Amino acid sequence: MPIHAAEAQSYLTALRQWVAQRRADLGEVDSAILRLSPSEQTAITTDLTVALTFWKAINDRLTLLETTFDGGRVGPTEAERLSTLIHGRLDSNTSEHLSLPASGSLAVSLPEACRLLDSLTRTLQARASLAPGAAEASQRITVLRAAAERVRDQLPLVPMGAERDAAAEQLARLDRRVGDLVERARRGADVGGIIGPLEIDLATLERDLIVAAAERANAAQDRANTKQQVEELDARAAAIRALERQCLEAVTPAPHLAIPNVRALGPVPQGAKDVTAYRQRLDRVARALDLAHETYAAALAERDEVVGLAGAVAAMLEARLSAQRLDEDVRSDVDGLRSRLDAVLAQTPMPTTRARALAAAYQSYVEAVTRQPSRAGRAHP
Repeated sequence: MPIHAAEAQSYLTALRQWVAQRRADLGEVDSAILRLSPSEQTAITTDLTVALTFWKAINDRLTLLETTFDGGRVGPTEAERLSTLIHGRLDSNTSEHLSLPASGSLAVSLPEACRLLDSLTRTLQARASLAPGAAEASQRITVLRAAAERVRDQLPLVPMGAERDAAAEQLARLDRRVGDLVERARRGADVGGIIGPLEIDLATLERDLIVAAAERANAAQDRANTKQQVEELDARAAAIRALERQCLEAVTPAPHLAIPNVRALGPVPQGAKDVTAYRQRLDRVARALDLAHETYAAALAERDEVVGLAGAVAAMLEARLSAQRLDEDVRSDVDGLRSRLDAVLAQTPMPTTRARALAAAYQSYVEAVTRQPSRAGRAHP
C-alpha cells in the first residue's frame, strides 16, 4: 500500500539514525578486533564482513528512498514507489549478494534486513565484549528479553511441523536460560560471564529464523516464476505448431521437427530442489522450441526469398528493356523461363528446390542477355 508523506518522513528520519548507529557499532567492533588473538580475529572478521555487506545494502536502499522522497514532494506514484522500495527485495540495489555463511544468496526486504543486521551486530558485540551496557547487566538482560520476543514473533511464520517444533523447543530452552539469568541477577550474582553466550545463542536463532523465512519466500517466488514460464512456453509451443502447419502447407520439402508438449512435464512441484530440476527440464523444452521456431521460420523465409528474387529479376528486366530491345528468340526464352518459374511458384506447397533453381536460371539468363546487347540481339528500328 502507498505510504503517506508524513509517515515516510518519520520512517526515513528514524532509519537514517538507525543506519548511523549501526555503522558506529560495527566500527567499534572493527576496532576491538585488533585486540583479539589472530584466531579470534579470523573467526569474527568473516561475520563482520557479512554485517557490513548488509549495512551497505540497507544504506544504499536508504539513499534510494531519500531520492524518491525528494524532500517531501511525494505524489501517488512516489508514494507507491516508496512502499515498493521498503518492502521489495533488497539485493536488487547492491552489486554484492546478501548472504550468510552456509545459507546461500538471500533476497530479504528492508525491515527483514534491519532485524537481521541487529542480530548480527549484537552477536559481534557480545563476541568482542562490546555489548551495549556491558557495565550494566540489567541493560543487557533487557536486550536479551527483547531478542527473545522477536524470536517468539517469528515462530508463527514457520510452517507447521518438525521445523516449527524444533524452533519452539530451542526458544523454550533459551527462555529458561534467560529466566535463570534474571533470577541470578536479582540475587546479586555476577552474570557477566553467562550473558555473552546467551546473547549469541538468541541472536543465532533469530538469524536462522529470518534466513529460513527469506528462503521460503525465495522458493515461493521461484515456483511462481516457474508457473509463469510454463504458461509462456505453452503459448509459444501453440504458436510454433501453427507455424509448422503453415510451413507444411507452403513449401516442400518441409522440415519435420518434434514440438514438445510443455504440459507433459506435469504441475510445478513444491520442493525447492524439485523446482530446480523442473526448471532444468523447462530449459531443455525452451531450447527445443527455439530450434523448431528457427527451422520453420527459415523454411518460410526461403520461400519468400525465392519469390522476391523472381520479382526483382523481372523488375530488372523491365528497367533494362527501356534501354535496349531483345530479339524474338531471346524474348521467347525469357518468357518461357518466367512462365515455368511462375508455374512452380504458384504450386501449393511450393517445391523450394525447383523454384530456387529456376529463379537462379532466370536471373542468370536475364543478366547475360541484358548485359551484352550486341550478342543478345540487334535493335529494331
